[in-house]
Amino acid sequence: MPEGKLNTPISLGLVKIEEASVFMPFFLASQAKQYSETRPSYPQELFQFIASKTPSHDLVWDVGTGSGQAAASLAKVYKDVVGTDTSRKQLDFAAKIPNVRYLCTPPKMSISEIEHTIALQSSVDLVTIAQAMHWFDLPTFYQQVKWILKKPNGVIAAWCYTVPEVDPQIDSVFGRFYSVDSGPYWEQERDLVDLKYRTIDFPFEPVDGVDHTGPFEFKAEKLMDLDGYFTYIRSWSAYQTAKGKGVELLTDAVLEDFKVAWNADGKSQKIVTFPVYLRIGKVGLSS
Repeated sequence: MPEGKLNTPISLGLVKIEEASVFMPFFLASQAKQYSETRPSYPQELFQFIASKTPSHDLVWDVGTGSGQAAASLAKVYKDVVGTDTSRKQLDFAAKIPNVRYLCTPPKMSISEIEHTIALQSSVDLVTIAQAMHWFDLPTFYQQVKWILKKPNGVIAAWCYTVPEVDPQIDSVFGRFYSVDSGPYWEQERDLVDLKYRTIDFPFEPVDGVDHTGPFEFKAEKLMDLDGYFTYIRSWSAYQTAKGKGVELLTDAVLEDFKVAWNADGKSQKIVTFPVYLRIGKVGLSS
């Protein structure tokens, strides 16, 4: 980055800065508790794979940390983790862990502010983004990433999870609900998740041992009952958007369809699987 631009504010986070940077933190605050309770924990295989690609394990910057699902797992492998988010309500539900430092940051930060609050230039081993990078202003965010990562082997790892899978009967009901009922209320950025981050801009080199930057597939699992499944749906941004427009997506008819499918096997609790897709790369020497 040119020296003269070091103190120019650049966006830390959301794509539509003039809209989303104001809207999203408060939007998420209304569902922060639901989000922390119903979102899946990421599989240890994911973190083991990522950790195997970073030569040292001193410092991680977990961007868009939310309620700390990823930060808690990273803290088991790395000496220190800095988790940042624009939503104070989300951070309030994050587990307090001695080697994790949580910060509520504005959507725009200058490099100087990042240096003073997060880490020094070329000092971070790993930057992670869990289920959030589709919101980011990527060109300017990548400037930050390339500035803060160690050269040449500092790693960026970004992943998303797609729609939950339970069994064919439930998944059939869910498929119609997701694409038809809730479809009009999803933001355009959700398309990047549906496409498993395959099409997201990712200008980094493959990490050692692989010849591409992904997506690599993992699976997260969560034991849920039907109420928990509905709470997960109510934590969606699409559900909240519809609700804000006076539309209840979980109508009596939809609830009944889910209940019939869920209770068909007589088991009240089920393993819900969330496919996880990882993009991973190293910064290299050219940054």
